[in-house]
Amino acid sequence: MDLPNRRVAITVEQLWHRVPGGTAVSTRRTLAALLERGDHKYVGIAARHRDRSPAQNLGIEVHYQWMPRAAMYESWLRLGRPEPIAGSIDLIWAAAMVVPPASSPVLATVHDVDFLESPERLSRRGKVFFPRAWQVTLERASAMAVPSEVVRQACISHGMDRDRVVVVPWGVVNRPATPAEIASVRERFRLPERFILWVGTIEPRKNLVRLVEAVRRVGIDFVVVGPDGWNLDGADLLGPLKERVTRMSGLSTTDLRAVYAAASVFVFPSLAEGFGLPILEAMVQATPVITSRGTATEEVADGAAELVEPTNVTEISQAISRLLEDPGRVENLIELGLDRVLDATWAETAFGYSELFDRILGG
Repeated sequence: MDLPNRRVAITVEQLWHRVPGGTAVSTRRTLAALLERGDHKYVGIAARHRDRSPAQNLGIEVHYQWMPRAAMYESWLRLGRPEPIAGSIDLIWAAAMVVPPASSPVLATVHDVDFLESPERLSRRGKVFFPRAWQVTLERASAMAVPSEVVRQACISHGMDRDRVVVVPWGVVNRPATPAEIASVRERFRLPERFILWVGTIEPRKNLVRLVEAVRRVGIDFVVVGPDGWNLDGADLLGPLKERVTRMSGLSTTDLRAVYAAASVFVFPSLAEGFGLPILEAMVQATPVITSRGTATEEVADGAAELVEPTNVTEISQAISRLLEDPGRVENLIELGLDRVLDATWAETAFGYSELFDRILGG
């Protein structure tokens, strides 16, 4: 069989999640780069949806199941017999780990395993759902793709065969904001002249409680971009900063790039990440980065960020003060960051996935 005739079904239900996050971004960007390669043919799999706009401009046909998401996921986890999902297919790429029953080989992407290592940080439903999904993934996946070596080692420690786990790092869109775009967001959102930036979904492992206290100690303005997630209330969490905090959400891609570029320092002290795409997004915009030591974000930063112990508020606040007061260190970090992102492309991510598809299929 010629490789271009091979048909890969991709689970894309994550595009409809209330908080799509990096899982949806990585799926969309990787798929776009795979389509540019043209190695295989692709079809999407999703639950039943009235609003199909999240799949607009995806570039592939999406087959919608007759069940809503919760029922679809439950049937996937419970049923062991193959079901017709999207016609005749050669491979399933379970891009958000949840693996459907199938007679075809499966490549499962696992973005992190914090749900196994720190279940107390999950929502009530997540505590039940994700461990079950993990066990099904171990049983059904021919191979597993992960975005960092940190996640690879964690997957191995939780039962995955070492030779079935492959690191395929994420990329980043290397498109700096223009001076006009930066000036526009400053004016429209009334951004302060100097501010610390954080981007993400407000949930326990992001460590915002300690970051808020660190920013309060420094006495600088704070901009938070992203929605509430679970187990935390953003308004209560940010309350101690009073008028010195600006909350933003639902930004366009262009505006988000410009906010990154306008920031004095981007601080991302997560307790656990599978990759940490926001730190690369900040580096593209020539913004210095502070992130966590001993996590996947240290691996992703690859020497281009100031590292801190994420549980140490004093260390975080001192690192912020240091960068605000040391233009030389800032320029050095900016230069290192701009070099770092040159190696992080979605084309390379797609190449890694295409190689995995071929390896599984024997091509």
